[in-house]
Amino acid sequence: MAKLNMRQDVPVELTWDLSLIYKTEEDMYKDVEIVKELADRIEQEYKGSLNTAERINACLDLYQAMYEKMTLCWNYCDLAVSVDYYDEHNQERNNRVGAAMTEIMSRLSFISSELMEQDEAVIQEAIEQTKTNKGYLKDILREKPHHLDPATEQALSSLSRTFGAPSDIYNMAKLADMKFPSFTVDGKEYPLGYSLFEDDYEYNPDAKVRRAAFQAFSEKIRQYENVTAAAYNTQVTTEKTLATLRGYDSVFDYLLFGQKVTREMYDRQIDLITTQLAPHMRRYAALLKRVHKLDKMTFADLKIAVDPEYDPRVTIEESKEYIKKGLAILGDDYVSMVEEAYRDRWVDFAKNQGKMTGGFCASPYGKGSFILMSWNDRMADVFTLAHELGHAGHFRNANREQSIMDTDVSSYFVEAPSTCNELIMAHYLLKTSEDKRFRRWVLSSMIGHTYYHNFVTHLMEAAYQREVYKIIDAGGSVTADTLSRIFKETLTKFWGEDVEILPGAELTWMRQPHYYMGLYSYTYSAGLTVATQAVRRMEELGTPAVEDWKKVLKAGSTLDPIGLAALAGVDITTDEPLKNTIAYLGEIIDEIIRLTDELEEA
Repeated sequence: MAKLNMRQDVPVELTWDLSLIYKTEEDMYKDVEIVKELADRIEQEYKGSLNTAERINACLDLYQAMYEKMTLCWNYCDLAVSVDYYDEHNQERNNRVGAAMTEIMSRLSFISSELMEQDEAVIQEAIEQTKTNKGYLKDILREKPHHLDPATEQALSSLSRTFGAPSDIYNMAKLADMKFPSFTVDGKEYPLGYSLFEDDYEYNPDAKVRRAAFQAFSEKIRQYENVTAAAYNTQVTTEKTLATLRGYDSVFDYLLFGQKVTREMYDRQIDLITTQLAPHMRRYAALLKRVHKLDKMTFADLKIAVDPEYDPRVTIEESKEYIKKGLAILGDDYVSMVEEAYRDRWVDFAKNQGKMTGGFCASPYGKGSFILMSWNDRMADVFTLAHELGHAGHFRNANREQSIMDTDVSSYFVEAPSTCNELIMAHYLLKTSEDKRFRRWVLSSMIGHTYYHNFVTHLMEAAYQREVYKIIDAGGSVTADTLSRIFKETLTKFWGEDVEILPGAELTWMRQPHYYMGLYSYTYSAGLTVATQAVRRMEELGTPAVEDWKKVLKAGSTLDPIGLAALAGVDITTDEPLKNTIAYLGEIIDEIIRLTDELEEA
């Protein structure tokens, strides 16, 4: 296994094409100047006079035009940094443009402040007179009780980049400063890095290599545990301070307010999955131990495949046909988007030093999407790409149908379209063959990738995170020792005596950027719950259910999560969808075990 290349040595065809946003850096800077000019105009024409419905909408219409260009500038600069944290030019440009945009948003904070001070009747009149500003104005009314005086709001807005510093520090330590040494197994030397470990070694079928990689990886990140803990403690205490300033009873209420969901919905995901899914996943872990003839089942072994010899190698070009055929159920327009994504280089497939780990999809308004991932020639990568294309398809539809003001979908729901795509792909593959080994492979991919990632990995993070915020809510703070203790307790509670929690497993709290995004980790399971029920409905009802899902994709943020789920035929006001999803996982695991028994007997 070769050491990762530097970014400049990566073949261009494996990288995304940011010229789809701006042909040149100079073009981007021209838009920065336009943004500044529009901001000046908004301030000069409307500051101090947002007192009629007509003036309110005229101001917001101009603000939308400015914000559309601002998001393009932001994305162009930020995406360039995400693939190469060693590039000083991109870092400097991102900081410079970010600072300019922060200053503009601070100056324009008068808009929300003045609207908050208006009588509700004036805001309601403005809502009646517009389509594109409705969502923003409704949120103004909703947020009114928690709004501070204009001077304070402007000060907080001007500090927005400072508030983002913990995340920046985390990413810099993780992606730029950590240099991993190689490790040796049976006299053979293996290179190591964040991406190599998380995308390759965690799935390696050789237990010696897999466990040695885990140990070497853990020893390296442990060297950064105190600075990472300090960054995270700053993040959560800042959130608590803001919650208190804005008059929320708890930091949970503050963080869930923007998601437009209740504390009950949040707790339900964590509590039900932790208790009811654990027995099923322990049986799955026992199956892995049995088929791999392991001396013991450890935390380092949980991501291995049931049948690693039956893990099809898939090239990037081959993946296109899988995804086009799999997602064809969503219609010709969706398939055209998939073709466009490959043809126009929406996806950054490359593996290089200094690149963010994991995957994400950014969809700047008025443009296509930009997907970050690392391609490893595995079928798992096909599912990952289908997932990120789910985000792309969601925002392609929402951006076409809604104004930029109505595309900020609640994070509670935003993972539903992405995980839905993973399930659609799996259901498609199940229909392509009746071979038992192939069927077991697809089902185990669903459990080991889609559900494990969203219902176990991120759920463990969410359960840990809830305990952290309880400490912060009570006026405390957290250190590396505290965070490691909480995470180990969380893992032990879920896996019991069936999985040995190796030294280093407790450091999993160091590995995810989601902790710097509020209560985000639990939303993966929330989205997948909706997706599971929506796909099962598609399997049962066919076209009508698919058409309902298309309506969801177009709705943007015009509905809250309960309304979006209801549009897809799923009632998330009760625990029934989640319980049904957990039971469905149990059924899949039962079938994987049965198929394994039959294959072993044959």
